[in-house]
Amino acid sequence: MNYEKPRILLFGHNGQIAWELRRCLATLGHVVSAGLDGADHELDLTDAEALSRLVHELNPGLMVNAAAYTAVDQAESETELAWRLNAEVVGEIGQLGAAMDCPVLHYSTDYVFSGQGDRPWKENDEPDPRSVYGRSKLGGEQALLGSRADCLILRTAWVYGGRGSNFLLTMQRLFREKDSLGVVGDQFGAPTWSRMIAEASAQLLAQCRTEDGGFSFGEHREEIFHLSCEGQASWYDFACAILEAGSESCELKSLRTEEYPTAAARPAYSVLNNNRLWQAWGIRLPEWREALALCLEEQG
Repeated sequence: MNYEKPRILLFGHNGQIAWELRRCLATLGHVVSAGLDGADHELDLTDAEALSRLVHELNPGLMVNAAAYTAVDQAESETELAWRLNAEVVGEIGQLGAAMDCPVLHYSTDYVFSGQGDRPWKENDEPDPRSVYGRSKLGGEQALLGSRADCLILRTAWVYGGRGSNFLLTMQRLFREKDSLGVVGDQFGAPTWSRMIAEASAQLLAQCRTEDGGFSFGEHREEIFHLSCEGQASWYDFACAILEAGSESCELKSLRTEEYPTAAARPAYSVLNNNRLWQAWGIRLPEWREALALCLEEQG
């Protein structure tokens, strides 16, 4: 079978997941990034006309949206911008995908749930976000599904990596600067390495190739899947694992949520159930400590 590699339009460029996707998706097609700060095509995603022009110009075979407003606390005071980027833009990408017969892969978050539970959240559990960020990401899910595009949504959680702004890098910096540190110990989730998200996405998309070299989500179109590392940890547990793997010395104290107030409410329990991803695609990420060890090994 001879065909040209399809063009994959990736929204986002230097974000934690987008940076990894640019590498992991390169075996599946010609990846072209759109966004700011060094992207192949500079694009202000809030500009609907510019977005439409670029998509029509590139005529991609697949669109992957890894761009988002992720400043959780700042979103409480920048509600309109968070909603624009996380909800309205996602709907516009979906509408373009539906009109041009171009599938769309999109990433969402555990923050769409209330966090008031004691078992891992399933895809069909009722969303009940408690923050502007969570509500905007839920709005994006609904807008994309409402666009009738051939789309698929991956919800992930507690993303970290070797670049950008994330818990791992923040803790490593604080361990160098402080002798003692308090970390919240009553919020639980599953730390997930951005590399694992990108690799799993590539494995999933490889199963969606069509005979003409394009992509289709087939029977799973307009569906949501959870994608996070296995197991669970508190932020305190996560910090302890990072500290144990390094050479710094720092005294860690477990804090209650009320001892560390933030502008946005965080879910108390946001572990995701990933069984549906395994059943449908045969993909399951490793336990969070195993993934963290691999990430730290790469850091050297």
